[in-house]
Amino acid sequence: MDLQLKDKTALVTGASMGIGRAIAKALAAEGVKIAIVARRRNLLEALADEIAGAGGAKPIVFETDVMQDGAVKRLAAAAREALGHVDILVNSAGGSQPAIGIDAPDDAWDHAMTLNFVRVRQLTHAVLPDMVERHWGRVVNITGKSEPDNLIAATPSKAAVHAWAKGLSREVGRHGITVNCIPPGRIMSEQIRRKYSDEFRTEQSAKEIPVGRYGEPEELAALAVFLCSPIARYITGAVMPVDGGLRRYAF
Repeated sequence: MDLQLKDKTALVTGASMGIGRAIAKALAAEGVKIAIVARRRNLLEALADEIAGAGGAKPIVFETDVMQDGAVKRLAAAAREALGHVDILVNSAGGSQPAIGIDAPDDAWDHAMTLNFVRVRQLTHAVLPDMVERHWGRVVNITGKSEPDNLIAATPSKAAVHAWAKGLSREVGRHGITVNCIPPGRIMSEQIRRKYSDEFRTEQSAKEIPVGRYGEPEELAALAVFLCSPIARYITGAVMPVDGGLRRYAF
């Protein structure tokens, strides 16, 4: 299937590893001119070289810590200058934290909300004018589950993205812009390998995941790239898990 993405432009955050990296590679393989963002320049440069070596246009690299004051506005301006305009935004930067106590300080909550929601909202709103002007755009947010097993600061911030994205989709749909969210299930990454032992992953795969294994970043990237394409023009405001059937809710 031709996804009709050739010569589109994209800004991909959290692109140095895992899901963001896989999405950047998949977009580049479809002919998208991309700018990649993360904190570790060496990993971004390696990705850029890999994409160029595979025949794609070499990505533009932005070493950026989005938690710094003013970083989002600077990033949006730099991406616009480097790419000419931004057609596609993939918000893949973020992270989870371990469970916290009910007496946790406000700083723990503020950090999770800023990283996982506030910066996502700010960057998206900063690049939306390009999309509105061109009457076309795609925003894909890599989020997380909203049904917590215990008290985790990142969970309400991910839920906030889902609610915000739904509202935003209703505002910008008339401009040809779609906004969607993908909450990953157990997708193999540096973080997953660090948090969960081989034994735990094997046991959970057998007991809780219908397909019987953890997913690969490329399997989530396939959906993300489709949602970025013109073909997916009637899908917006959606929350679409990629989790091998791990979640038990029906809707």
